[in-house]
Amino acid sequence: MVYSLSTVAANMASKHEFLSWGYIFFFGLEFVVLAIYAILWQQIIKKFQLSVAYANKSLTLLWSMLWNYIIFSQGITPGKVAGVVLVMIGVMIMNIGGGEK
Repeated sequence: MVYSLSTVAANMASKHEFLSWGYIFFFGLEFVVLAIYAILWQQIIKKFQLSVAYANKSLTLLWSMLWNYIIFSQGITPGKVAGVVLVMIGVMIMNIGGGEK
């Protein structure tokens, strides 16, 4: 969820004139969010297997779609839902049988 907020900040920055105060604020906010994400990600991969951590990272697409709907009033189309579901199913399939040798 935290990582998807960086895309929200980037989108907000793009709505302001280059190097205006609004642009600098949201661009800086994006860096802050990414720094928080980097710290959290390091803690997550210490506690979970990397394959499990990456599988849950695919939820970023779902969060991004929801933020776009809530904040930017962009519609959720069947194609977008199908794309997110397809990626999540693909990640799950890649992780099935991860313990086999």
